[in-house]
Amino acid sequence: MDKIISFSLTDYPVRLYIAFSTETVRTMNRLHGTTPTAAAMAGRTLTATALMGSMLKNDTDVLTVTINCTGQIQRVVATADNSGKVKCDILNPQTEVLSKYPGKLDVAGIVGEGTLTVVKDLGMKSPYVGQVDLVSGEIAQDFTYYFATSEQTPSAVSLGVFVGRDLDIISAGGFILQLMPNCPEEALVVLEENIAKIPTISEMLTGGYDEYMIAEALFGDMRYHKLGEMPLEYYCDCNEDKIHKLILALGKNEIEDMIASGEDIELVCHFCNKKYVVSVDELKSLLEAAL
Repeated sequence: MDKIISFSLTDYPVRLYIAFSTETVRTMNRLHGTTPTAAAMAGRTLTATALMGSMLKNDTDVLTVTINCTGQIQRVVATADNSGKVKCDILNPQTEVLSKYPGKLDVAGIVGEGTLTVVKDLGMKSPYVGQVDLVSGEIAQDFTYYFATSEQTPSAVSLGVFVGRDLDIISAGGFILQLMPNCPEEALVVLEENIAKIPTISEMLTGGYDEYMIAEALFGDMRYHKLGEMPLEYYCDCNEDKIHKLILALGKNEIEDMIASGEDIELVCHFCNKKYVVSVDELKSLLEAAL
């Protein structure tokens, strides 16, 4: 079962969030029919969004990450809450480019230049919005830059999606290591040294590392403790009621035009590709209820 686990150093203000997201990315891959490189790019984005969602404080908080780019994939939108539910929309899931070299998917090649935007709906009058330019297109570095620039929180972000030859998702996951305010230099030095010598997150995941092994690799001899754990899953909350509200938001004239066509309309959820058919009679009932 996929999960997100959080740790904290006992003697220093440092937080670590780890995600095991293999099944979540597999579900994304199945729903969107992604190519290997698109799966790696969107899977990394989905995992990072889930990790950031786990940092939200309230059950009603929602976080949305949007990557708009000049590369072939063009746009990926991922949303998460604080309970481990995450979903995403991929504009061009079938995009693919030649690998940089055997075994290395060229994620930056389908991303190109662009922006990473984070919107946090915290129930206030206006949501928090942070945006940065992409610095690499490899996703993890882009999130690292976002945290440093928009949230002024020094962070190390590592994300990985390993795609097998049969296009199955072998493993997926990642971590975000964050230094809280007033973290002393001595802790930073040790963490930087450890990060420089640990395996990649994909190597750790395929090598069978659990959350404690990853934490020990990052923290070394420094004491740490577990803060919490939550399940992680790809979850889309679309339903007929939301589809009806979406139609009503189009306005009276638009609905009347649909009715006049005399044909049922079909709407497709961009997050899970579920199809909803709304009949002419249903359109009439919606229009009557709105008047």
